[in-house]
Amino acid sequence: MSDVFDRRDFLKTTGTLAAVAAVGGQLGGNPVQAEDKKKPLKLKKALKYSMVGGDAPLIEKFKMLKEIGFEGIDMDKPADHNEVKRAMDASGLIVHGVVDYIHWGKPLSHPDPAVRAEGVEGLKTALRDCKVYGGTTVLLVVGICNKDISYADAYKRSQDEIRKALPLAGELGLKIAFENVWNMMLLSPLEFARYIDEFESPLVGAYFDVGNIINYGWPEHWIRTLGKRIFKVDIKEYSRKLRDQRGPYAGFEAELGEGDCDWPAVLKAFEEIGYSGWGSAEVRGGDRARLLEVSQRMDKILA
Repeated sequence: MSDVFDRRDFLKTTGTLAAVAAVGGQLGGNPVQAEDKKKPLKLKKALKYSMVGGDAPLIEKFKMLKEIGFEGIDMDKPADHNEVKRAMDASGLIVHGVVDYIHWGKPLSHPDPAVRAEGVEGLKTALRDCKVYGGTTVLLVVGICNKDISYADAYKRSQDEIRKALPLAGELGLKIAFENVWNMMLLSPLEFARYIDEFESPLVGAYFDVGNIINYGWPEHWIRTLGKRIFKVDIKEYSRKLRDQRGPYAGFEAELGEGDCDWPAVLKAFEEIGYSGWGSAEVRGGDRARLLEVSQRMDKILA
């Protein structure tokens, strides 16, 4: 079968989904239920492992994170399993998930089948690590679209490769959460929802990054469209002013609460879809003082 996606079918289906969204506000089986709106929003506070600076032993780092108000951590680089488990036991900090370690270097959209195969094995490694730690999700950047990788090919190839890891995810009792990120794919909430729904599997969903949307949209809109597809959340800020002054990536330099994210609107949208779960900071990290500041800023915006 060709890697080339049927573009006419793509456009036909996209048009249908847009019509459904216009009528119902939600796509394919993830409606905002009335009872969900009544549930209080609860975000459990976490951060990414790579944010934690210094040379202290992992057990001391985990204890410090617990002391300054974090409940969990998302492991975004490999670590010694036994060391992580000892640090968890000693601190009470929860490893709630793992970030796929190689999805940028070995993208599942790559033209070379051998590279894609390495990417699938990397995803399986992350799933196995997550199981060891007692986490529940592996964050995945599904692929990369660029001048040499067409959007249609990236879309189909990545889905085909992800399906190869679903049996293992099911066996381990884990879920794969796709991040909305600057990879030139899944550029609208309607398409993101469609991409997830086409798997017809409860094992896949969204790892929604609040800050990544602000450059070209409004996160509260995406949240309502994705609804129950959202498994977990990244907490990040973005400033359009800094973007316009110094370039796109400068927008991420804004501190939490000082950018263009309308946090009350975002939290209201999460409450409407009944989300209660992990919210992981993905911002500039550092030492204890810096991470305490991040923790306090999270408390303020999430209050």
